[in-house]
Amino acid sequence: MRELRRASAPDARRYTERIIQFGEGNFLRCFVDWIVWNMNRKADFDGSVVVVQPIPNGMIEKLDEQDDLYHVNLQGLDGGKPVNSLQMVDVISRTVNPYKDFEAYLKLAEQPEIRFVISNTTEAGIAFDPACKPDDAPAASYPGKLVQLLYHRYKTFGGDKTKGLIIFPCELIFLNGHKLKEVIYQYIDLWQLGEGFREWFTDACGVYATLVDRIVPGFPRKEIDEIKQRIDYNDNMVVQGEFFHLWVIEAPQSVAAEFPADKAGLNVLFVPSEEPYHERKVTLLNGPHTVLSPVAFLSGLNIVRDACNHPVVGKFVHKVMYEELMETLNLPREELMAFANDVMERFRNPFVDHQVTSIMLNSFPKYETRDLPGLKKYLERKGHLPEGLVLGLAAIITYYKGGARADGTAIVPNDSQENMDLLTQLWATGDVRKVAEGVLATERIWHENLNLIPGLTDRVEYYLKAIAERGMLSVVEEIVD
Repeated sequence: MRELRRASAPDARRYTERIIQFGEGNFLRCFVDWIVWNMNRKADFDGSVVVVQPIPNGMIEKLDEQDDLYHVNLQGLDGGKPVNSLQMVDVISRTVNPYKDFEAYLKLAEQPEIRFVISNTTEAGIAFDPACKPDDAPAASYPGKLVQLLYHRYKTFGGDKTKGLIIFPCELIFLNGHKLKEVIYQYIDLWQLGEGFREWFTDACGVYATLVDRIVPGFPRKEIDEIKQRIDYNDNMVVQGEFFHLWVIEAPQSVAAEFPADKAGLNVLFVPSEEPYHERKVTLLNGPHTVLSPVAFLSGLNIVRDACNHPVVGKFVHKVMYEELMETLNLPREELMAFANDVMERFRNPFVDHQVTSIMLNSFPKYETRDLPGLKKYLERKGHLPEGLVLGLAAIITYYKGGARADGTAIVPNDSQENMDLLTQLWATGDVRKVAEGVLATERIWHENLNLIPGLTDRVEYYLKAIAERGMLSVVEEIVD
């Protein structure tokens, strides 16, 4: 078996350094760098990535040991057919550790061909730290490091507005670009970098909100020996992800022209507003997940795929997604249908055993953000409650009772101690009406009293009783028929 090096990989190519990437983790390598690889091969992008380690401890040395080459293993369904592909990605040209070589980091700003900055520094990464100073080497926060880089570029090129940068944050924060831009201005003011630099940043640079979507389990520990045999390389940086990908970027078409993902046939959308796509993802992917999990588990099912393929529970998932939640969104119907169909393929991924219990963590706050808005919008538009979403809420409340399901499998709810104590006290009353009213009245969870939603208390009470008396699967059959 060959060691993975550029000398032993004749297909590996070199490209012009155009992108600075903060982060070397699994997601960026399986998502962004894979997208850049596709643009190079299919759209003549000619772009390579310089990876900057954003925190003191990282794994860029492991990448460097392989000349920054690695393989992406994509698994899933494409048009109903299984995909299990392996592709060597060659777009990372080198790595820089600013904690060990700050000068090398700043010199990136001096390269005229650099045009893009991409990051994924976790949700906590886009934060303002007033303790950061302009002469830190480097600043502790990611936005602080970025301002140091931008300011050095501004000075290097004398404020030339053709040398601005396009910045795509990939952190999982709604409107992440808006937040990052706000923090950058805070550093410009704190460090007193001057009106000239502020004007250059405002006019020459673009910070754009993005929404990223691809499940990336990471290093395939179980299959790594088989994968190494397939590729005939000793690759210790293989990253595994699902076949599906989506990148929504809130930016004008002029930016899209410079980042030609569409010409490479990729699911990268440049749109005027990220918000409806964020709402679509939360509603049609996260929303069904949240209610299918307790319904499936209490029906005797443990895997998301098995729930979607089940003759009864599968109809429940379809009802919630296509007949209820989809009716609450405002994007064109064909777009919603295409996305929902992709979601169903992702749920049915034959390569991933997604345990429904793993989704049950903190189900009340998940329901509050993912399903409750749809429940209220559906009631407003249709004049009656969406029965699937109401049953899902009753299923969560039942799951939180604990105990065991019919086959003896223990029910182990996992939420905040306050919520667990509340459910213990309510179920101890032995009065299902009190359980329904007590849960729905808890404004700490819902930020309102849900008993005021017409008919909701009665329907939750009805389903709680029905589940206890007849079992979950019987109740699901009732609503899907």
